[in-house]
Amino acid sequence: MENNIAIVVHGGAGPDSDYIRQNIEGYKKGLEEAINAGYAILENGGTSIDAVEAAVRSFENNPHFNAGKGSSLNEMAEVEMCSSIMEGSKLKSGAVAIVKGVKNPVSLAKAVMQKTKHIYLGQTGAETFAKEIHAELEPASYFMSEHNTEEFKKIKEAEQPKNEKPGRPMHGTVGAVAIDNIGNIAAATSTGGTEMNKQGRIGDSSMIGAGTYANNKTCGVSATGDGELNIQFVTSFHLSALMEYKGLSLKEACYYLIHEKAKDVDGDMGVIAVDKEGNIAAEFSSERMHRGWKSKKEALQVMIY
Repeated sequence: MENNIAIVVHGGAGPDSDYIRQNIEGYKKGLEEAINAGYAILENGGTSIDAVEAAVRSFENNPHFNAGKGSSLNEMAEVEMCSSIMEGSKLKSGAVAIVKGVKNPVSLAKAVMQKTKHIYLGQTGAETFAKEIHAELEPASYFMSEHNTEEFKKIKEAEQPKNEKPGRPMHGTVGAVAIDNIGNIAAATSTGGTEMNKQGRIGDSSMIGAGTYANNKTCGVSATGDGELNIQFVTSFHLSALMEYKGLSLKEACYYLIHEKAKDVDGDMGVIAVDKEGNIAAEFSSERMHRGWKSKKEALQVMIY
């Protein structure tokens, strides 16, 4: 008997903005494109790993989202990207951190999982590996969009004291979780960091258990929002543990973690998840979370607020 194939994606959770409202149709189209890219693979009998990679690559190629081409600029006006991917049958995973010039960090993370004995590569080591496997590379100018350059200038010109945050940072992440027709779950997450973050900052998106987790016995998860909070709460594994150790359903686990366990945090958190039956859940504590899903049981849906 075939499983209920399903995919759910997110394009980041955080504060609202005029830019998001002005480009809301572009965001919705980007969500649809990512969902369709992944679902087409599932529908044709492909694997959940390939599906989440395809969905995240779609986001990474879209300048509206904070990953790949749309990445934020750090304090040095540079793009440093992080990504991770995991499959739930054997708990295999791959991750890369602080990479520059790699068009699709999620594919590099997948290559780390499939082509090395390691799980996590960073900075120059990850970039050297990217060249060894002939990953697609782009010059720094490829990642410099009008929007991320403008956001960098705004924050730079705010002239805040050196260690003070200039307002609410427009953090963002993209992610996808899927289950294929033989019941394998996979999850992937990718980010371009936050505006003006310190050089070398690593968020949750490349950390297995924090930003990404997949286990066929429970669920697959991709987290978003403030990366430091997702590291603090070990968000993605936390959800799986709530299901495995406490017996909560997927929706109960997501709701409990975001709205009860983490209810007093000063910041934004969001999760998307799929369980072993193909049920989908999405919860967030922020003003908005770009999200959408499609399954054998549910038609394509996308939401921002």
